Amino acid sequence: MGGCPVMHQAHTTQASAATDWWPNALNLDILHQQDQKTDPMGADFDYAEAFRQLDLEAVKQDLKDLMTDSQEWWPADWGHYGGLMIRMAWHSAGTYRNADGRGGSNTGNQRFAPLNSWPDNVNLDKARRLLWPVKKKYGNKLSWADLIILAGNMAYESMGFKTLGFAGGRADIWHPEKDIYWGSEREWLAATKNRYEDDNTRESLENPLAAVQMGLIYVNPEGVDGNPDPLKTAQDLRTTFGRMSMNDEETVALTAGGHTVGKTHGNGDSSLIEDEPEGADLKEQGLGWRNPKGSGKGADTVSSGLEGAWTTHPTRWDSGYYDILFGHEWELTKSPAGAWQWEPTDIKEEDRPLDAHIPDVRRNPMMTDADMAMIKDPDYRKISERFHQDQAYFEEVFAKTWFKLTHRDLGPKSRYLGPDVPEEDFIWQDPIPEGNADLSADDITALKKKILDSGIDQRELIVTAWDSARTFRGSDYRGGANGARIRLAPQKDWTGNEPEQLARVLDALTQIQKDFDKEVSIADLIVLAGNAAIEQAAAAAGVEINVPFNAGRGDATDEMTDVQSFSDLEPRHDGYRNWVKDTYAVSPEEMLLDRTQLMGLTAPEMTVLIGGMRVLDTNYGQSKHGVFTDRAGTLSNDFFVNLTDMNNTWHPIEKGDNNAPEFYEVRERSTGNVKWQASRVDLVFGSNSILRAYAELYAQDDNLEKFVHDFVKAWNKVMEADRYDLTQPASVV
Repeated sequence: MGGCPVMHQAHTTQASAATDWWPNALNLDILHQQDQKTDPMGADFDYAEAFRQLDLEAVKQDLKDLMTDSQEWWPADWGHYGGLMIRMAWHSAGTYRNADGRGGSNTGNQRFAPLNSWPDNVNLDKARRLLWPVKKKYGNKLSWADLIILAGNMAYESMGFKTLGFAGGRADIWHPEKDIYWGSEREWLAATKNRYEDDNTRESLENPLAAVQMGLIYVNPEGVDGNPDPLKTAQDLRTTFGRMSMNDEETVALTAGGHTVGKTHGNGDSSLIEDEPEGADLKEQGLGWRNPKGSGKGADTVSSGLEGAWTTHPTRWDSGYYDILFGHEWELTKSPAGAWQWEPTDIKEEDRPLDAHIPDVRRNPMMTDADMAMIKDPDYRKISERFHQDQAYFEEVFAKTWFKLTHRDLGPKSRYLGPDVPEEDFIWQDPIPEGNADLSADDITALKKKILDSGIDQRELIVTAWDSARTFRGSDYRGGANGARIRLAPQKDWTGNEPEQLARVLDALTQIQKDFDKEVSIADLIVLAGNAAIEQAAAAAGVEINVPFNAGRGDATDEMTDVQSFSDLEPRHDGYRNWVKDTYAVSPEEMLLDRTQLMGLTAPEMTVLIGGMRVLDTNYGQSKHGVFTDRAGTLSNDFFVNLTDMNNTWHPIEKGDNNAPEFYEVRERSTGNVKWQASRVDLVFGSNSILRAYAELYAQDDNLEKFVHDFVKAWNKVMEADRYDLTQPASVV
C-alpha cells in the first residue's frame, strides 16, 4: 500500500440523488459549466483589464519575501517554501492533457474538488493558504490561477534560477469542474489495469487520460502500481508526459529541474493521516490531511510517503541533481511511512543534505523510481548525460519547458498579459499572422456576392465554415477558424472534413482571394462564405438578417503548425453534423455534450444550432437523418416543429455495436408511412425533458424569427470563439 495516506482509506465518489434515481438519463451538467450564475464578479467584470492595473513587480517581490517567511502553523523546509510552491504550480499545470485540452492551470481549479483532495495533492492546501495574504492584498487584479503559477516562478527565482517569463490572463472559475472525466475508478489509486487496454502495453492508457492512476498527476513515484522497476516506470513517463505534449528531452528536463529543489515527505505512519479537505471536519476550515502524531507538521510531515531531498542543497538551484544521481550506486529502501525509494550506498557525510527542520543533522538523499528511470532508460540516460555535462544547456531547456508546462493551456500568445511575456514565439502557441481588419462594408458585400456566385453549393459553404471553426476548444483555447488551418496538413485530410468537398470549396475561395483587389485571408473568406449562405437560407424562410462579421483573421503556414499536436484536435464525432466515425463506449448524445462543452456552448445554444444545422442539410455525407423538413436549405424551425408533432411516431430500425438503437424511422401515425429518419442525437431533443423544453420553445408558431436570430447568435459565437483580438473572454471552461 506504500506511501500515500489516502491509499489506506476507502474513499469513493458518490453519484447525485438524481443520477441514482435515473442513471440512464442524459446528464446536461457538463454544459452548466458555461453558466455564469456562480461567478460573483458579474458579467461586466473584465479580468484582463483588471490585471493590466496590477503592479506585477510588487507582487513578485511579495512572493519572494513570502518564500523565506516561515509560519509556525506550517513551517517551511530549511526555512524556504520554494519546493512547496513549485509543487503546487507544477501540479496545477500538470493535469493538462492533449486529447481534449482539459486540466491545466488555466482556471484555478486546484481550489476545488476533486483536485484539491487528490492523493497527489496532499498538503498543497497549505501552499494555497500561505498565498492567501498575497491574494487578499491584490484582490481582483490577480486571479488564483495566475497567482499559483507566478508563485512557482518566484520560488525558482528566489533559489537562483532565472525563469523564461510569465504571462497572466488565467481567469478563475468559481465552482468545481465536476464533469471532467478523470477515469472510471471509484477508488483513489486503484490498480493501473483499470485504465489500460493492455496492462503490459503502457501506450494503451485510456484516452483522454494522462495520469496512470486515479488521483495522481503523473506516475506513481514508487513504481508501476507501487512496484519499483525504473524501466517500466520509464514507459509510464513516456506515455504520460507525451499526453501532456512533452517529448523525451522535455520530460527529462522537467524531472531534473523539478527535483533539483525541495523534498518529499514521509516521516511518519501514513495510515494515521486524517481526511482530505473535502472530507475534513468543519473545524479544519478547508484544510485536510491532518497528522495527529507528533507536531503533525515540519519534521513530522507526511505527504507522498517518500522521505528525503534529492540534492545536497535543496533550496539552491545548482547541478546537484545530476551530481548526486550519476555520482552514486543506488539501492531500494523504504521510508518511515513504508514507501519504496532509492538511496545511495556510498555517500560522503558532507554530500548528504541537512535535515529540513533539525539543525546539524544530515540525512541520506533519495530518488524516486522516476528519477532512476532517468539513468536506466537508454534514451533518457543520453539526455541526462548531456544535461549533466552542459549545465547551461540544461537550464535553457528547462526554462523553456517549465514555461511550456505552465502556459500550455493559456492559448495563443494574443491572450498573454503582462510585461514579462517572452518575445520568442513557440510552435506550441499555434502562432497566426495578423490579417486585414480594414475591409469596408462595401468590400464585405462585394465578397459575399462573389462567394454566392461562385457556383459552390450553399450547404458546402456552411459545412466548410463549421468544420473550420468546430476545432475550437475552450479548455486550452486551441483550434478555431482563425489561421485557416483547415487548408493545411493534417486538417485538410481529416475524414470528418470530407477532403474532396473541402478542396473544391477552398479552390473557389482561393480564386476569389486572388481576384479581389484588397488583401483578404482565406480564414476570413471561409467564415464569410458560411455567413453569406446562412443569410441566404434565412431569407428563404422569410427572415432578413445580417450575420455579424469581423475581418482580421490571418492565414497560418505549415511552418507555424505542429502537425502532431494538431492531430489531437481531429474530430472523431460531431453531433452537429450527425456523424460518428468509430464505435465508442458512450452514446452519440453524450459525445455531443462533450464537444459542445469544449466549444464553450450552453444547452440552449446547442439546441438551436442542432435545429438549424439539420434543416440546412449539413449532415456528414449528406445523410438525411434528422432533416425533418421538405425544404432543406431553408433556415426554418421545421426540425423542432416536426420533432414535437404528435402526429408522428418513432421506431428503431438499426442497432449499434452495443445493441442499443442507433437510428430510427419517423412514421406518420395515421398511415404508418415513413416520413424521415433520425439518429439518437436527433431524438434526444424530444426525449430529454430539458432539451424538449427548448425544442418546444422553437417549435412555437410565434418563434420562427427568434429561432433564426438565436441560431445566428450561436453561429457567430462559434465563428468568433478564437478572436481574442476582438474581446478577451472572462472564461470558457
